[in-house]
Amino acid sequence: MTTLGAVSVPPPPVGTSATPVPIVALVSGSGTLLQALIDASTDPAYGVRIVAVGADRPGTLGEQRAQAVGIPTFVCRVADFATRAEWDAALTAAVAAYAPAFVATPGFMKLLGPAFLARFAVVNTHPALLPAFPGAHAVSDALAYGVTVTGTTCHFVDAGVDTGPIIEQHAVAVEPDDTVDSLHERIKVLERAMLVDVVGRLARSGFTVSGRKVTIP
Repeated sequence: MTTLGAVSVPPPPVGTSATPVPIVALVSGSGTLLQALIDASTDPAYGVRIVAVGADRPGTLGEQRAQAVGIPTFVCRVADFATRAEWDAALTAAVAAYAPAFVATPGFMKLLGPAFLARFAVVNTHPALLPAFPGAHAVSDALAYGVTVTGTTCHFVDAGVDTGPIIEQHAVAVEPDDTVDSLHERIKVLERAMLVDVVGRLARSGFTVSGRKVTIP
């Protein structure tokens, strides 16, 4: 397991709280989590401006959601590069062009490389109570294991698979008749609200990550 080390992002300077903090969002699919951020960012008091949305493949609904409201988009496909390291460098450069304070990955399904993680703090959500059930099949894994409580986690991304420092978690009870779909839908409700809340607080207040400890003043 790896950690971010020490990362510190200050809050906006005193007297400029009305200026929203720029972030870039990365997506891979339908973009329902992204839509929650887009909706929240229409309120000036939220303190966040999504300056660009990047996708790992063309034609995603997430990309279309951004374009519909005038947010710049870009695509950076792994398949377009000879090595994963070249993709990592290209994605880093594409995001850096928008100078975000940090990056959110609402539904981004690619592992970010060392160049990207060395440059940006990255906020992600996961549909389980980490460190339990990491990976792409968290909901079905939790249901198959027979847990009575699962949930959702907001965490910073590190070089592992869902191993980064935890920011916030919310529990969801597993009902006796739950299917993967029904359980996932209830998790998503909390996941969207949590992501919106955390991203807003990180932007408005700044944050510090030291080892596995995340502090939001």
